[in-house]
Amino acid sequence: MDIILLERIEKLGTIGDIVTVKDGYARNYLLPGKKALRANAANKKVFEANRGKIEADNAVRRGEAETHSANVDGKSVVLIRASSNAGQLYGSVSVRDIVDALNADGAGIAKSMVVLERPIKTIGVTEVKVTLHPEVVVSVKVNVARSPDEAEQQAAGVDVLKAMFEDEAAADAVSDFEGGGGELPDGDAAPAAEAAVADEAEDEAEA
Repeated sequence: MDIILLERIEKLGTIGDIVTVKDGYARNYLLPGKKALRANAANKKVFEANRGKIEADNAVRRGEAETHSANVDGKSVVLIRASSNAGQLYGSVSVRDIVDALNADGAGIAKSMVVLERPIKTIGVTEVKVTLHPEVVVSVKVNVARSPDEAEQQAAGVDVLKAMFEDEAAADAVSDFEGGGGELPDGDAAPAAEAAVADEAEDEAEA
């Protein structure tokens, strides 16, 4: 279907562009959302007659969004969730969770503005886009952790999941070593494992 864009649409075009899209996309999203018109002769005349007002209204909304962006861009919110030892959440973090957390911090955004391709299902820091206007897109950070302390570590750049796996590898190496499994492994886990063995040997000597 050929349509006339009434606002900028990412990867399609900007106001006044005539583009071809799939019928379902037009009927289910663009047309009912008043983001476009069917590109027939009558609508082309209507658009050209109102083009100045459409562009002026868009400029006003863009300016308001740019002002609003000061309350949103770069914000970081913390969501405390339970997870498995591997960092998989028992459930997931949804758009609604993110919107509620941002609005509690004064962002003043709607659910439709948050761009989240899929729910967040692991602990960690995720950068999420927020579309305040088709031409004003900002980003926020969603810090999902199991405790406030862990959230602080992640905010400081610590890869908590990597640290967890290294600790588990070190523990396994110590267990294998004590059980006669041979030498400690090379790689990232080796220093941690060697330190763990040394600490345990020191504890036994003091006892």
